[in-house]
Amino acid sequence: MKLARWTLGIVGDLLVTAGLVLLLFVGWQLWFTDVTANRTQDATVSRLTRDFAKPPASAPGTETPKAVPFGSAFAIVRIPRFGADYARPVLEGTSRDILQDGIGHYDGTVLPGAVGNFAVAGHRTTYGRPFHDIDTLRTGDLIVVETKTAYSVYAVKRHEIVAPTDVQVVAPVPDKPGVKPTERWMTMTACHPKYSAAQRYVVFAQLVKTYPHADGLPAGTLTVPLSSSKKAA
Repeated sequence: MKLARWTLGIVGDLLVTAGLVLLLFVGWQLWFTDVTANRTQDATVSRLTRDFAKPPASAPGTETPKAVPFGSAFAIVRIPRFGADYARPVLEGTSRDILQDGIGHYDGTVLPGAVGNFAVAGHRTTYGRPFHDIDTLRTGDLIVVETKTAYSVYAVKRHEIVAPTDVQVVAPVPDKPGVKPTERWMTMTACHPKYSAAQRYVVFAQLVKTYPHADGLPAGTLTVPLSSSKKAA
């Protein structure tokens, strides 16, 4: 009997120790991936900002948009609701490796400002968690997408929570696959709830205005909104 109690005690201690080690590992992984990803993404934003500041190869508005190479960073997303300093790079593709380096652009969806659906994905936890606060976006919140030639300003319209298989949210007309687009949308997707991939939290925004990059943004565009705004329906 004493041996059995001793054995059970040892097993219990080992299980507790294993649990603590696992918790420490998960905590370290969350912290470490955030630190390294934030450094990488900040460096990419800085590089893009320098590149965007260079004069275009041809006159503004005369360049034909080209397909972006897979894995290449081509835009910067700024969301005032997420903070005055929020700026994350957008890369072509949505593979695991790409989403570790920033926001991913769904292959086959349009580029910023174009007719159709500019659809992107981002992590809510780990790897810099660019869409960590996606559920705080409110109707009317602005999302600014900067490229070398323009600033595309979108306004949040609504949100949905869907299954991972509900890919119609990134259709040219969101939720209406097969319909020819006439409007300019942006769709943001992220895992939901936090620390789970059971569902997807989806935010839909519509283009308000496009400004030539050389002209800059109007004053106040990136002002952090008041927290009392109505949550996206």
